[in-house]
Amino acid sequence: MSTASQRLLAVLALIGCGVCLVAGCGRSGSDHTTAERLQPVSVSLAVATVVERAEPMEAGGVVTADQTAAVSSRVTAPVVQVTVRAGDRVRSGDVLVRLEASEMTARRVQANAATRAAEEALAAARSGQTASAAEQKLAAAWHARISQLRERNAATAQEFDEAEARLTAAAARATSAQAGVEQAAAQLASLRAGADVAAVTEAYAVLRAPFDGVITERLIDPGNLATPGQALLRIDGGGRRRVELHADEARAAFIHPGDRAAVALDGDNPTGGTVLEGNVVEVARAIAADQRTFTVKVTLPPDAAPRTGTFARVRFDGPRRRVLIVPSTAVRSQGQVQSVFVVSGGTAHLRLVQTGDPAADGTEIIAGLDAGESVVTNPPATLTDGRTVTTGASPPPGAP
Repeated sequence: MSTASQRLLAVLALIGCGVCLVAGCGRSGSDHTTAERLQPVSVSLAVATVVERAEPMEAGGVVTADQTAAVSSRVTAPVVQVTVRAGDRVRSGDVLVRLEASEMTARRVQANAATRAAEEALAAARSGQTASAAEQKLAAAWHARISQLRERNAATAQEFDEAEARLTAAAARATSAQAGVEQAAAQLASLRAGADVAAVTEAYAVLRAPFDGVITERLIDPGNLATPGQALLRIDGGGRRRVELHADEARAAFIHPGDRAAVALDGDNPTGGTVLEGNVVEVARAIAADQRTFTVKVTLPPDAAPRTGTFARVRFDGPRRRVLIVPSTAVRSQGQVQSVFVVSGGTAHLRLVQTGDPAADGTEIIAGLDAGESVVTNPPATLTDGRTVTTGASPPPGAP
């Protein structure tokens, strides 16, 4: 045999050995995989259970302060000074806005001067009353003396008539003096009231904080004209926050003061994000009866202080209904697809389901599962469709 033929036979022998080794390895790996598939997987089971659950109702509202006020002027006057800006914290009684008060000050000075004049007039009237009273007393004494002399025929009829006329005139002057005193006193009281009004009106030129809080809006600057009813500043109290919303007539029947509600602020997911627990404190009919809505106020926890004006979604418990639930750990989500492993006859079967809202007692199953079926909780990664399983006891959904 030639050298070339010997080399060719050697190469063929090596190739044959390699094929045999590869085939042998393949059979060994396949046998190992098959053995793994035949080995049962230990799982925990739970039973799909029908429970009564309140149907959630959601409504949107706005966060407001427990105390809020729009600071406005009671008089028409130019704005001289605004001492605060949005975001400033103020205390009750702090000066917020100053208005031009020269005209109001002049009216107060005028009213005070008129009051002093009325006080002098009252003093003069009382002096006149004193003089008229003395004159009346003297006339009465003279009339008594003449009357005695007349009885003894020691005075003439003319003297008696003069004494009577003098007494009558003195009494009339005393009555007039009394009326003058009363008129002067009334005039003084009126002018004093006017002076008080002028002083109060002058005080309107300084606008103060009605309570402790934070300035949320500054709506005017110096030089502008402030008019009654025009909001100059908005201030929120520093107390607890609440959410105000409007619920339609059908939903309002299920909302009562004292109920608890889940509040999710703008940007949070009410089913998966941070949820605040609020309390319903008021359910009132809306101002416009034709709206057929009710104003609902929900207070937030004391430690929650979101910015006022923040949008919030509030979830209430609505009418109760029967739902099918499984433990939330039994549901696998892959994108938009949800599935569970149902165990029947010791074999796990993958089943697609349609889920509803999750809750503390489990996830609602809308379609794809029947009550009483067993599902795998926390399915291991090695569990596949058609795999044989060994089961362990697991409490039903909703059980403590």
